[in-house]
Amino acid sequence: MFQKLLLAVDGSEHAGKAVPVAVDLARKSDGEVLVFHVREFQLARGGAYPLEDDSQAQELVDGVTASLASEGVRARGVVEPHVIGQAARAILAEAEAEGADAIVMGCRGRSDLAGLLLGSVAHKVIQLSHCPVVVAR
Repeated sequence: MFQKLLLAVDGSEHAGKAVPVAVDLARKSDGEVLVFHVREFQLARGGAYPLEDDSQAQELVDGVTASLASEGVRARGVVEPHVIGQAARAILAEAEAEGADAIVMGCRGRSDLAGLLLGSVAHKVIQLSHCPVVVAR
């Protein structure tokens, strides 16, 4: 079924709800989970300014990876820096590069219209993905 899952995390409560879903899917298929976090940065005249500390991003990924491992799921983590506003494209690119069978992520639960107007990452991933996307609400 799903031999490789990409679990997109951002440290929010909504993303946290996707972790048990990834555990369940990985257990059922004896698959591996790639915990993926986009560390965004802002470009300005003076250079690039990270929106979160590199160590915080790595702690987040390491914590989720350890949580999955404690549940008996094979997991590894990746943190990648990207320009702010490009999280959806980064998730899709990583899923394709890793050969992910599915993407698992959280969602704030906005309506389709609100997601369209506000640019929800989950909405963009769903619209552009070539593999199944499982969204935990």
